[in-house]
Amino acid sequence: MRALVVARGEAGPVRFAEVDEPVPSAGEALVEVRHIALNFGELTYLHLWPDGAVHGHDAAGVVVRAAADGSGPPEGTRVALGMTPHAWAERVAVSPAWLGTVPEGVELADAAALGIAGVTALRVLRTRSLLARNVLVTGASGGVGHFAVQLAALAGARVSALVGSPGRAAGLRELGADAVLTDPAELAETEDRFDLVLDTVGGPLVAQAWSRLAEGGTLHLVGYSSGEATTFPPEALFGFGAPRTIATYGDRTSTSGELTDLLGLVAAGRLSVPVGLRGDWREVGEAVRALFARTVHGKVVLDVA
Repeated sequence: MRALVVARGEAGPVRFAEVDEPVPSAGEALVEVRHIALNFGELTYLHLWPDGAVHGHDAAGVVVRAAADGSGPPEGTRVALGMTPHAWAERVAVSPAWLGTVPEGVELADAAALGIAGVTALRVLRTRSLLARNVLVTGASGGVGHFAVQLAALAGARVSALVGSPGRAAGLRELGADAVLTDPAELAETEDRFDLVLDTVGGPLVAQAWSRLAEGGTLHLVGYSSGEATTFPPEALFGFGAPRTIATYGDRTSTSGELTDLLGLVAAGRLSVPVGLRGDWREVGEAVRALFARTVHGKVVLDVA
């Protein structure tokens, strides 16, 4: 069967290859993949995966063989795969712990986009009560950002969305943002103090966001798309009052529960899926270039031919 595998070369971060058919264990279902979703991190930090390994973590498809031990969804069930290793293949063997059942009325292509981005946003925002709290989402035009803005608004937060340019601000107010900042310099001008910051950018922006963190607030780091270092002024890490914290993110536990919750919100019309680019997986090179060039607002979803 065909799959997209890790490729460390000038041709791009992934390439097509013929790989062996998966052989499910007794506790794994065999899923025929219909759509895959790309994420910036998995395509950038290739040193984390061996060359030639089947790549990718997010996809959606149909169960063609249920797990032999009776666990998980039956044959014919439409499923989303989130944070699932080796997902970018025509077929994949996967534990039910990484599957979410896709409800009627939810497109499989939308379900494919929920994985890493949706689960990351949900897990971070669940770390504290958000009702009537001030939340800042940086990199808000990306996949994690789009989901975080919506989920924070649903939880009752006052949401500020920060993007890198005015051109990337479109639609964020409609998703629930109360304020949209289009330049990091605007952080210094706002009177708001944030109880929670979800940062996907890293670099100097982390220090700027830290300076606007409220007493007892948390700055949650979920990415470093800028690729730049962070430097704090000497006095920045000293303060009185309730302690402020910086939290890292690296949760790799199973995602079935969160996928179920997210898919339920989509089915109820309370969460929209930001697919900014839809195409054929044979055009993965063009899709990767668009993602790296920051011309995609939201998620990239490719149909498996």
